[in-house]
Amino acid sequence: MTDRYAVVGNPVAHSLSPEIHAAFARETRQDIGYGKLLAPLDGFSAAIETFRAEGGKGVNVTVPFKFEALKFCNQPGPEASDAQAVNTLDFRDGKIFGHNTDGIGLVTDLESGLGFSVRDKRVLILGAGGATAGIMHPLLSARPHQLVVANRTLDKAHDLVARFTGNERFALTKITASPYEALNAAFDLVINATSAGLRNEMPALAEGIFAAGALAYDMVYAQHTPFLAFAQQQGARTSDGLGMLVEQAAAAFEIWRGMRPQTRPVIEMLRTRTVRA
Repeated sequence: MTDRYAVVGNPVAHSLSPEIHAAFARETRQDIGYGKLLAPLDGFSAAIETFRAEGGKGVNVTVPFKFEALKFCNQPGPEASDAQAVNTLDFRDGKIFGHNTDGIGLVTDLESGLGFSVRDKRVLILGAGGATAGIMHPLLSARPHQLVVANRTLDKAHDLVARFTGNERFALTKITASPYEALNAAFDLVINATSAGLRNEMPALAEGIFAAGALAYDMVYAQHTPFLAFAQQQGARTSDGLGMLVEQAAAAFEIWRGMRPQTRPVIEMLRTRTVRA
């Protein structure tokens, strides 16, 4: 029988995950089906339980359910525990295993896909939600000089930063929180980890936050968001999150199927298609 997987979120209609996993399945000759699951904002657990009861083998979790997914799983992996957020659920042996592959996907895309080394760089992350939680540990492991988390609600950014500031592994990186209006320095890498681009909006940023040669990275994919337009006007190099999406999906596929597919052909295929669209 075909093993069933899905991406669950709200919204979810825009997701490219089914096409990505279909490409992985063709390459690796795996018999899987992968769909989209729109869960009500107050109905994540019920939607997952129904999918699992109907024979589903696992799901990718997208906004706004990544924090809730951690509470839902029986056995979170170390990367999910560090993030306190889950983007991949694996159903097997009567248990629900939780993982977070977002950060690995981002760092892989930055360093292998875009040729950008995080080491010794000044990094700014916009937003303090589940997307940011999922990328903090891998980014810090890449040893930037500075990492600032900016958010409209400062307490939320402080709470997220506090998880990592006492960790000796990240002692060489200065980790701080800031409201948007207090940002007054230039950064080498600015990551928009908010979902504002899906609403054709962007965080309130002032000019001058991009250093010479900076990279602006929006985790929203297949859209030229207001954040990317602003960054281009400021002279920054830009990238959307398509490469991250494919790389984190490959990590999830490996968890589910025990083999890692090639990613570059899938990224190139989707990039060509989205450019033409």
